[in-house]
Amino acid sequence: MYGPLKVFNGRAHPALAEEICARLGIEQGRVTLYSFSDGENYVQIDENVRGADVFVVQPTSPPVNDNLMELLIMLDAFKRSSASRITAVVPYYGYARQDRKDKPRVPITSKLAADLITAAGADRVLTLDLHASQIQGFFNIPVDHLFAAPVIVDHLRKLNVKKLTIVSPDAGGVERARAYAKRLNAALAIIDKRRTGKNQTEVMNIIGDVRGRNVFIVDDIIDTGGTLIHSVEALMKQGATSINAACTHAVLSGIAVDRINKSALDKVICTNSMPTADKQAECKKLKPLTIAKLLSEAIKRIHNESSVSSLFKM
Repeated sequence: MYGPLKVFNGRAHPALAEEICARLGIEQGRVTLYSFSDGENYVQIDENVRGADVFVVQPTSPPVNDNLMELLIMLDAFKRSSASRITAVVPYYGYARQDRKDKPRVPITSKLAADLITAAGADRVLTLDLHASQIQGFFNIPVDHLFAAPVIVDHLRKLNVKKLTIVSPDAGGVERARAYAKRLNAALAIIDKRRTGKNQTEVMNIIGDVRGRNVFIVDDIIDTGGTLIHSVEALMKQGATSINAACTHAVLSGIAVDRINKSALDKVICTNSMPTADKQAECKKLKPLTIAKLLSEAIKRIHNESSVSSLFKM
């Protein structure tokens, strides 16, 4: 139904696209990308894509606006070059946390970003661990929503940690933490927190026993690290033996790296949904796991029109 499989990438995460192409056994698509002196992005596709099944790998990671705009321009270029189908591969979907009107007179920016991606020419979206699953409904095109849990759980299983407790840092992450705990045959604990201001949280209570346990805090995003560090401090007070963390998206903005380096955390496991090399250089506690195998398998199945549903499972 569709033409040859072609994978292109923007400037957000070329290393991930390179790894995906290596696993698929294909060459990366050729494209010219640069910015003019005033900041405008320029895109030119350097090969024929007429009738091709095109996948554009571009997480909208920091700088979010630059990478989102480049993605939109690339999608428009492929649409105008008569690609048969265009799939936006967005491992990290920026603006996902602005997904509802929780205050008067605020936008739902994750819906706006979805509309922009659709209007720019995407026929479908492949993404990973959205902050809220219902964001899939913001798109009027098919969305393949993968989970990083199999990758992280497999790593934790190999560590063979004794007396393991999986901790959700807030009520919203309970389903994720429960899925981890079930697959690892571990205990479950939940931190009840209250947000006191922008990027500020106060730990209120810990539900579950963590005394004398080896704890793994699991979350989808670590941004400034405020929630994580407050959780670590509360768990230490409750007598946890060791504390590690795992997340899908290591945004680590602002003073996050400094906070982690000074904390009682042993390791922070994350995925390479966005570039991590510069953060690893500053934070020896950071351990990235690759999601290239997961994404390449999804791309192959989408191209072959076979089922992707087994990859959705946590």
